[in-house]
Amino acid sequence: MRIAVWVLLTLMAIGVLYPLFWMVSSSFKTSTEIFSSPWALPTSLSPESFVTAWERGVFQYFVNSVIITVGSLVLVLGLGTAASFALTKLRLPFAAPITLLVLGGLMISPTMILVPVFQLMIALHLHDTLFGMVLVYTAYRLPFTIFLIRAYMITLPDEVLEASMIDGASLLQTFWRIVVPLCRPVLVSAGLVYVLFAWNEFPFALVLLNDPELKTLPVGLLDFKSALQTNWSVLFAGLTFAALPMIALFVAAQRTFVRGLADGMGK
Repeated sequence: MRIAVWVLLTLMAIGVLYPLFWMVSSSFKTSTEIFSSPWALPTSLSPESFVTAWERGVFQYFVNSVIITVGSLVLVLGLGTAASFALTKLRLPFAAPITLLVLGGLMISPTMILVPVFQLMIALHLHDTLFGMVLVYTAYRLPFTIFLIRAYMITLPDEVLEASMIDGASLLQTFWRIVVPLCRPVLVSAGLVYVLFAWNEFPFALVLLNDPELKTLPVGLLDFKSALQTNWSVLFAGLTFAALPMIALFVAAQRTFVRGLADGMGK
């Protein structure tokens, strides 16, 4: 039985890792090599495709994605943690209906709200701005973030919080010095899930950003493909630039991510 499990896990690992390896190796090939020897290793390791991709616009797309992802990550974790604390520990009136209303946002698909969000951004003069994208991403993912953090925060003992306030700590000090450190595993998990969403989000970025200088990586790479026509090695280099940061982030924080996600979803 153990051998069968290991074989299955090995096949799954190969199925995940080989496409990534093929993408990276194709970045070092010429277009002719990609079509004539698609499964062979590259004949050289020249970084020319990566340099070309970087200079043709991937750098700007990368910077835009970083700005939107980091800015909205700070907002969504800050608001999500504060809202979860208020809904679970402060005994607010109508906390249960408010929670149900917030979690109802989990059922909303991006395609359902593209038109009203577009009209709202136009009315607020936030269309075609990075700040507007930060607000849209934060609003859309806040329900899931609250759902995840709230499920974890429910398990925190009230006695610890009460003891902190008896010792003279204010509500804000209790939240910042007690609650936030205790919630670190689920905050890491919620943050990683959110970063994966924001980094790869496509519909909102496609509709709300028209300026080529403001496009994010997913939308920018779509234009990148159209502009390059058949220069596939440069396109693969651009895809590698988009994928590697997320891979490195998940590898670095995988243990905390799994622990926090299991606690947040399972309790």
